[in-house]
Amino acid sequence: MFNIWGVKQRFCDGLSRRNFLKIGAFGTGLTLADMLRSKARAENNTAPATSTNKAAIMIYLPGGPSHMDMYDLKPQAPAEYRGEFRPIATNVAGVQICEHFPRQARMFDKLAVVRSIVSVDEHSDSLVMTGYSENTNRTAHHPSIGAVVSRMRGSANPDIPPFVSLYGMTIGNEPGFLGVSHRPFTPNGPGQANLSLPGGVTMDRSRDRRALLDSLDDVRRDIDASGAMRGLDAFSVRAFDMVASGAARRALDLNNEEPRVRDRYRGIEQFLTARRLIEAGVGCVTLAYGGWDTHDRNFVTLRRQLPELDRGLSNLIQDLCDRGMDRDVVTVVWGEFGRTPRVNGNAGRDHWSPVMSAMVAGGGLRMGQAIGSSSARGEVPREGRVTAPRLLSTVYRALGIDPATTFPNQTGRPMYVLDDREPITELL
Repeated sequence: MFNIWGVKQRFCDGLSRRNFLKIGAFGTGLTLADMLRSKARAENNTAPATSTNKAAIMIYLPGGPSHMDMYDLKPQAPAEYRGEFRPIATNVAGVQICEHFPRQARMFDKLAVVRSIVSVDEHSDSLVMTGYSENTNRTAHHPSIGAVVSRMRGSANPDIPPFVSLYGMTIGNEPGFLGVSHRPFTPNGPGQANLSLPGGVTMDRSRDRRALLDSLDDVRRDIDASGAMRGLDAFSVRAFDMVASGAARRALDLNNEEPRVRDRYRGIEQFLTARRLIEAGVGCVTLAYGGWDTHDRNFVTLRRQLPELDRGLSNLIQDLCDRGMDRDVVTVVWGEFGRTPRVNGNAGRDHWSPVMSAMVAGGGLRMGQAIGSSSARGEVPREGRVTAPRLLSTVYRALGIDPATTFPNQTGRPMYVLDDREPITELL
C-alpha cells in the first residue's frame, strides 16, 4: 500500500492542512477491507449497534464565517461594526438574515438559527465535528459525529458506507478511539476510489482479481505477518462485493440525476452529491464549502460566496422536504468561529471565538426560529449562551443516538460521546 497527499488547505495561521489519502494494492479497495475487518472485530467490544433511517449532513465553512454578515446582522450598530450588508425579513415574523440569503429567507420556516454559540480560536473542524477542540483531540482522540454514526448504525446495509466525507480526511473527520473501521469514505483514496472500479478495469477483470485473492489463502498469513497488503483476506471479498453492488457508485455519479436538477446545482454539485448519498442510505455526510478566513476584502469575498451558499442550502433543504426526508435528515451549517464585530483597516474581519452562529434544518427539530442572541455589536452572547458540543448533542438526539453512550478509548477507559451534552431545548 502506498500513500499520496490530497488537497491542501492553508489558513492565516500558516499551518498546512492536507487530506491524507490511501490507495489500496491492486486498486481494489483493500483499505475498505481493512475497515471491514476492524469493524467486525469491534462489534462485540462496544455498545450494541442500531439500525435507523435517521441521517445527518454536516456542512463546514472552513476559515471561520462572519456571523455579523450572515445570520446575525446588526443594522443599528455603528458603521464600522454593521458592515456593508443589509438585513432582510424572512417568512418568520421578527427574524431577519443577510440580504444575500433571499432563498433561505423565503423558506425560513424550514430553518432555525442559533446566534449565541461560543467557540475556540482554532482553524480546525475538530470542535464542530467531534465536540472537542483540536488541542484536546491531539491526545484524547474523540471520534467525529460521522464515526459515531458509523459505529451505531452497524452494517445493516453492507452495500452502502455509513459515513462519507466529501472534503477528505481531516482532524474533524477522524474516528479517534473508535478505530480505522469507522473512518469516512472520501472522494479520493478510501472513498470514491474504493466505491468505483479502477480505470480500465471491467467487471470481468474485477471478478478475476477476486478469484486471485481467493487463491491466496496459503500465503495470506505470511503476508499479514509482514504487515504488507493486510487486506488480502476474506474481508477483501466483501470489499469487492460492495464495489460490485454499485449502489454507492450510482449515488456519486451525478449523471444519474435529471438534467434540470443538475442545472439547479451547477457549480455547487457537492450539495447534490450529499443529498444523493443520504438517499442511498449513508448515515452521515460531511462537506466543506468556500473559504471564510476573510482578514481582508471580507465583503468582496462574501458578495461572491453568500449567494452560492444560499443556492446550495436552499436547493438541498427543499429537495429533502419534497422527498419527505426532512424529518429524518438533520442538516447543520457552521464554521470554527465567528469574525470580529469591528471591521479592520483592510475591510476585513479577524477571528472571533466569543460568539458565532449556526444554521440547522430538519431532523424533526423545531424550525422557524432564531435561538439566542448576541450583544448589540455582536461581541458576546446576550441570551441563551450555548457551546458547540450542546448543538452536537441536539443533533445526536435527532439521530436517535444518546450522547451519554460510552465507548472504550485507546487505553480501555469508557468515554462519553460528549462530555458537554445538555441539548438546546428550544430545538427539541
